Amino acid sequence: MSDASPDPADVIAAALARLRARRLPPPGAGGGRHHGDPSHGDLHRGIHADMHQRGRRGIPDPFDPRTMPAPGMPWSGAHGRFGGPARVRLLEALAAASTPLSVSELAERIGVDQPRASRLVQQCVGLGFVRREADPDDARRTRIVLTEQGNAVISGFRGNRRAAIEDALAEFTDAERAELARLLTKLADSWGR
Repeated sequence: MSDASPDPADVIAAALARLRARRLPPPGAGGGRHHGDPSHGDLHRGIHADMHQRGRRGIPDPFDPRTMPAPGMPWSGAHGRFGGPARVRLLEALAAASTPLSVSELAERIGVDQPRASRLVQQCVGLGFVRREADPDDARRTRIVLTEQGNAVISGFRGNRRAAIEDALAEFTDAERAELARLLTKLADSWGR
């Protein structure tokens, strides 16, 4: 692998983040690929329910941001352990954006409706992770900006996520790491088409 090639662990982390950010439609909502099998809906509901039961059965998800605290961050109290994946997706969307985003743009990027995005922004403002600033092009709108503390949170999550991926890849050869990175990227590219 040349020095110009991205590290497979970074590629895998990016693909997993893209897959996590995309939500499946609720069971019975249509869409997706049914393939004409009537049991498919039951299977999907079972898998979906199983995914939500993981934590309740004591099986930690190594990529669940709620289980990966960054050093020195406020993970307990009235907001629980950081507050869940939606806040992490919001902060990651802001970190990935080249310019501040509106609440509507954030809603679209993290896969929630505008009222939910507005509540998430308000919670993150209260925690000091983001701040609102006036949109220079339209005084009626505000843009959301990641604060220094918000950047520290995301850096901590990315470091912990990267360490978890490195641990999981410990038994993989370099060729296997590269192939997994390629396949996960391909899956993320075609998910939801």
